[in-house]
Amino acid sequence: MAISFKESLTDVETNLATDEYAIDASVLDVGSGANWSIRKYTLSGGLQEGVEVVEIDNGKLRFAVLPTRGMGIWKAQSGGLRLGWDSPVKDPVHPAYVNPLECGGLGWLKGFNEWIVRCGLSSMGAPGMDEMVDNNGNTSEVFLPLHGAIANTPARKVSIELTSTEIILRGEVDETMLFGPALRLNTEIRTQYNGAALTINDTVTNIGNNPTEHQLLYHINYGDPLLEKGTRLVAPYKEVAPRDPRATEGIRHFDTCDEPKAGYVEQVYFMELAGKRGSRETMAMLRNAKGDLASVIRYKLKDFPCFALWKNTAARADGYVTGLEPGTSFPNARNFERRKGRVPTLKGGQSRSTSLTVEALDSKKTVRAAEAEIKTLQKAVKAKVHPQPIAKFSDI
Repeated sequence: MAISFKESLTDVETNLATDEYAIDASVLDVGSGANWSIRKYTLSGGLQEGVEVVEIDNGKLRFAVLPTRGMGIWKAQSGGLRLGWDSPVKDPVHPAYVNPLECGGLGWLKGFNEWIVRCGLSSMGAPGMDEMVDNNGNTSEVFLPLHGAIANTPARKVSIELTSTEIILRGEVDETMLFGPALRLNTEIRTQYNGAALTINDTVTNIGNNPTEHQLLYHINYGDPLLEKGTRLVAPYKEVAPRDPRATEGIRHFDTCDEPKAGYVEQVYFMELAGKRGSRETMAMLRNAKGDLASVIRYKLKDFPCFALWKNTAARADGYVTGLEPGTSFPNARNFERRKGRVPTLKGGQSRSTSLTVEALDSKKTVRAAEAEIKTLQKAVKAKVHPQPIAKFSDI
């Protein structure tokens, strides 16, 4: 497809940094009449000082990407449906103010308020001890904090492209160090004019010569209005198990959410999903109680064989949220996931590409159609729900 327009907004190789930028349908005649726009700006004040935002409106879906925070997606709106949540972290936090080692390795949470945030690239999941080879060739113990570094790493390149059918935002983010991982994320965030969906195409490349472990998980988070009492996860389950004893308490209704409750302690459920025969495509949907609002994610199981549901239906002031989490592995400590064979290694120069589509649904008709798709996938397998954590999924 021919590119109608292309613009570079950030490029460290040419020392390009565009503080403000705007273009819309009144300037460029693409998009078949869609009232689209793209705007780049920089936030000021408090912990958000210096955070860059690229806001894209395709005519129906509007979303804000944070190049300063690893190309995560801060928030979105599709018609009357808000996609995102209300974190106690009110503003996007510049990575300079996030110390991942704080609070026993939970410092990542001090910057956590995005709708879609990547976890990785070399590690993700729960904090824990692991091993690495140091600069003297010795194996030594290291502490890996929660969810890795990519969400707190600014992009080195950002550009936009517009074609006759879609808007494309590209970014490049490096997670590198001397005598350590040398991983590069190249991302495309694509959305069609007047559409209710976006697709994230990510390629992670080992730009060094030494073999490097790689993990990637998408934390896709929802609050009001999609999240409410009776909101359900609808997915084609092959196998489901609680992560820990706390999650065991709610296993009988693991797929259903509740109203906000002060003092609620998170519950996490690990799952394997079924996919279409041949393509191995799968999907999962979070839908409200009435069944007239939902968000659907679609991806291939070869890209993300593991899936986690994070339920944190605490009081609204404390972060009322539920997250859908497709990943290369489960969000346990990396040393455990390695033992289970779920941590891929990239050889020098090797790349791994993945694709994930997220769509907003705002009618009973579209929600029912998505439920019918999932029901068809479910027919191919019999769901197995474990009442207790299992060694296959959890470090018990």
